[in-house]
Amino acid sequence: MEKRKILVTGGTGYIGSHTVVELIEAGYEVEILDNLYNSKLEVLDNIEKITDTRPKFYQVDLCNKDAVEKVFAENKFQTVMHFAGLKAVAESVREPLKYYENNVGGTLNLLDAMLKNNVNEIIFSSSATVYGVQETPKYIETMTTGIHISSPYGKTKHMIEEILKDVVTSNPEFRASILRYFNPIGAHRSGLIGENPNDIPNNLMPIIMKVATGEIPELSVYGNDYDTLDGTCVRDYIHVVDLAKGHLKAMEKLESGERVQVYNLGAGNGVSVLEIVKAFSKASKKALPYKVVGRRDGDLAEFYADPSRAEQDLGWKAELTIEDAMADTLRYLESDDSTTNQYA
Repeated sequence: MEKRKILVTGGTGYIGSHTVVELIEAGYEVEILDNLYNSKLEVLDNIEKITDTRPKFYQVDLCNKDAVEKVFAENKFQTVMHFAGLKAVAESVREPLKYYENNVGGTLNLLDAMLKNNVNEIIFSSSATVYGVQETPKYIETMTTGIHISSPYGKTKHMIEEILKDVVTSNPEFRASILRYFNPIGAHRSGLIGENPNDIPNNLMPIIMKVATGEIPELSVYGNDYDTLDGTCVRDYIHVVDLAKGHLKAMEKLESGERVQVYNLGAGNGVSVLEIVKAFSKASKKALPYKVVGRRDGDLAEFYADPSRAEQDLGWKAELTIEDAMADTLRYLESDDSTTNQYA
């Protein structure tokens, strides 16, 4: 039986690479399209070390319409998993046009190539940012989205969700799964792949990693006067391997014929910034230096997923713990493939 062929855009990035590993181990044929803007070619070597398989790789930017169409013309994909996109919230505020052009424009090129080549199934990497500000910290898929979104990055995710729904409406053969991520952390248990952005990190764990290796002197904790258990912001942290597995479950569900599906992928509970700091310090057996500074504009005190729809419909739920994520992050830090191998 011929293997199902999956194109993964952004497949050398953090979440994409972990999903590629899960796809290969599940028996799928995987090809990767990535412009390497925020990832490294060496990730392919490490995927091969983990799986004994080296995915075919296209160094292509989705904004290059002709190059994208060439990839599709040369292949017969059954499904696209779409991770590629710029994701730095602060940068998107400074350079909104860059984000609209890259994230929305690139997705339009991708969808156009899919439709021309009769590829009718997409799993989209969306974000909890589409919920904007809600009256409750527990986010449910039925909530209204697109209102009071705080950044152009978040707006691009919402726009793409709406575009996908319109394409499904216009084309009876097309199916889309929209997966709203919360806060991915951790690394592959092998220590070979993890979060290693080329640019200045914006998320909590990559900054903690750089503090641990001495690249950054201390972690800035933005505010300790929120109405939370310890005064610091509370978020839903999900192990990246659990997140990756959710994509396979979503693809299986799409194959059953459902046209549009939207799922939160989160652990379903909140963890504070200081709790993450303490968990990392405990795992590493070293105190992590930090200082409390002023609040950041737009930061919410608390939000987390209601993941019950994913559990009910997909048979998926987060299984790995914060402790697992810290142990795997340390394994990645101690390898030769992380940001630095100076951590010991």
